[in-house]
Amino acid sequence: MTQLDVRPRAGDTVSGVADGDVRGKGLGKGSVGLVGSAVIGISTVAPVYCLTSTLGSTAGEVGMQMPAIFLAGFLPMLLVAFAYRELNKAMPDCGTSFTWTVKAFGPRIGWMCGWGLVIATIIVLSNLAGVATSYFWLLAGEVTNNASIAALDDNKLVHIATCLTLIAVATAISYRGMTATKGVQYTLVGLQLVVLAIFVAMAFQKASAGTFDTGLDFSWSWMNPFAVESMAAFTAGLSLSIFMYWGWDACLATNEETTGSTKTPGRASLIAMVVLVGSYLATGIAAQMAVGSGGEGLGLANEETSGNVFAALAGPVMGPVLGILLFVAVLASAAASLQTTFIPVARTVLAMSTYEALPASYAKVHPRFKTPGRATVMAGVATGAFYTVMTLVSENVLTDTIFALGLMICFYYSLTAFACVWYFRGELRRSARDLFFKGVFPILGGVLLAAVFFKTLYDAWDPAYGSGSTLPGLDVGNVFVIGVGLLALGLVIMFVTERRSPAFFRGEVLTKSTPSLVVED
Repeated sequence: MTQLDVRPRAGDTVSGVADGDVRGKGLGKGSVGLVGSAVIGISTVAPVYCLTSTLGSTAGEVGMQMPAIFLAGFLPMLLVAFAYRELNKAMPDCGTSFTWTVKAFGPRIGWMCGWGLVIATIIVLSNLAGVATSYFWLLAGEVTNNASIAALDDNKLVHIATCLTLIAVATAISYRGMTATKGVQYTLVGLQLVVLAIFVAMAFQKASAGTFDTGLDFSWSWMNPFAVESMAAFTAGLSLSIFMYWGWDACLATNEETTGSTKTPGRASLIAMVVLVGSYLATGIAAQMAVGSGGEGLGLANEETSGNVFAALAGPVMGPVLGILLFVAVLASAAASLQTTFIPVARTVLAMSTYEALPASYAKVHPRFKTPGRATVMAGVATGAFYTVMTLVSENVLTDTIFALGLMICFYYSLTAFACVWYFRGELRRSARDLFFKGVFPILGGVLLAAVFFKTLYDAWDPAYGSGSTLPGLDVGNVFVIGVGLLALGLVIMFVTERRSPAFFRGEVLTKSTPSLVVED
């Protein structure tokens, strides 16, 4: 049985659901099961892409405590996942964080929470496209044994053109619906997990043989997060770790298209989280044992290779033939995630439009594919524009946007966790289960992520934070400029939208509290 809020209003219904409550969107129901939902969650996170992008940066921040930081980042994500699960049981709406936060705190906070999710997704889509582009040319160079082909990635015009092409292809696949998405994902996710397992096994073998001078013997002290040298380093590492888990909530964004919409998405998200933490710990420990976490040679923190670790380790660890598989896995990981990451942003925009928080044109669902077609295309265009601008402005776009992404993630995840506690505040005394899963766990997760948000914001003011680069004329780090600038842009768009759609912002469309109706799932 599922609790849904309903406040009937005469003459105002959408898809059989009264105005003032969650509405049907016309998406394809029953398109995804438990396994498919979990695969979408894993694919959106893109474990191989995350590892090659942040393994070196994390080692550079926290040294040998990298495995401990992976665990530390997992904890708040797990706690917030419980909040998502409980909210989804009560309101299985594809708007997820946006819808739930509006119901708990009202339209303005909810709108900014939705904006945080949308802009975080745009940022990560641009990063995914960039990594996929780089590995496309690297792989082409390896296969043809032609260094000049691999060097095409260094040509900005070629890089941007390739990146925009990949974004267009991913947009087209996502546009065609969940069935097309699911079929592609089984292959791509399976491929990257198998290759990652081979890399881990071979890295352990190289470590036991002492192949590399920088290798280290395993120590349980690596699991101690309190051994990190400074709070600033800990926070920076934690922000990167949190980024590495981001995307599991795509399982929830498909709740209106999932069989057992009130329970299956929550279970799928927990399965995805377990797979991810296991993959990260195994890879981090194996790589650190094989090549060490220092800044010399193949060490993970070497500034020349830390932004793309697998490109440096593929050949030395796996050999020239199997090493190509790692290039394929990273490309597959980025390409798979590039496709599935359109799911949460398109469905959040669809929900915001359905509830009149964005222009009504984005509420249109394709009659054949049952997807938010216009919202998906909008996400693709915004991603391409963002990546093009950032690539032309900054040489360190990948590093700085990843750090800025950590800010956006902490922002909307923490708001969602707090929304869970506030929404269910009247139920916390009913049972021990309600107290912990609707109260204690979400509030702890929210507080932890809020603390990381504010500490990262403070540290990011320093020009040396992130890549250490700044925009011309500013003595402020790029990470701070990107993060705060995007939140400020959200406020501006919200105020403009409020003038065009006052009903939503007066609380007349999606209400904060309504009578409860029990319906069967």
